[in-house]
Amino acid sequence: MAKVAFLGLGVMGYPMAGHLAKAGHAVTVYNRTATKAEKWADEQGGKAAPTPREAAEGQDFVMACVGNDDDLASVCRGKDGAFAGMRKGAIFVDHTTVSSGITTALAGEASALGLGFVDAPVSGGQAGAENGVLSIMCGGSQADYDAAEPVMQAYGRIVKRIGESGQGQIAKMMNQICIAGLVQGLSEALAFGEKAGMDGKAVVEVISGGAAGSWQMVNRHQTMLDGHFEHGFAVDWMRKDLAICLKTGDEIGASLPVTALIDQFYKDVQNMGGGRWDTSSLIERLRRLS
Repeated sequence: MAKVAFLGLGVMGYPMAGHLAKAGHAVTVYNRTATKAEKWADEQGGKAAPTPREAAEGQDFVMACVGNDDDLASVCRGKDGAFAGMRKGAIFVDHTTVSSGITTALAGEASALGLGFVDAPVSGGQAGAENGVLSIMCGGSQADYDAAEPVMQAYGRIVKRIGESGQGQIAKMMNQICIAGLVQGLSEALAFGEKAGMDGKAVVEVISGGAAGSWQMVNRHQTMLDGHFEHGFAVDWMRKDLAICLKTGDEIGASLPVTALIDQFYKDVQNMGGGRWDTSSLIERLRRLS
């Protein structure tokens, strides 16, 4: 079993760190709100540290799941950052969805310090984290990935190396682009059916087994029909991710017209007060436009 630090105990990080402890790893946690780290340590029997540096000292692996580029930089860099506390040969594994630019910069800094670095954004939402069945798409050297992969198995159903540093983040962008289009299509179909007086549940039972089927359809159609939007990834975070996708698209010359449009639809949901609703709330926008 490994000695592991986990930085960031949000709706994803809290259960992910818990799976590491349940798997038998010795886990030390850090969270910006210290009381949350202390609560986790009391529940799981691990340790809480007051800074990323102190959490990282003596660890084999340091995992992070924070909010954005700036949050990731702050837990890595500086005198209290994780890099300052990590021993040579230790590996930093970043589960945050961030830009490939910050990833490649931090990977270079880690390498100069004799540290490994794996960008490993996750998909599966809060439920996937709680149930330990996340999909984890990884970038970094084969050696760093091979060392970290058994540890990530504590909360990953699918763990795969995509390529070199930053390519895990590109894979996550592709994931978010797909989800945006799928949720908008499902929202339009269900809202269309409501207008036509159809039994949406009955229709989904038929079409979900055919070419229109998707995870979103199977797992979100009923809550969408019921108007319940407290089930997973928040609109505010989706807009953060889509902004990364659109910025990267501009940088590499990739056209993302549908993604750009749906990003504006999510902005409408935010303006409706739905920033903390889950991403399936696009259907509510259509209802209110009617």
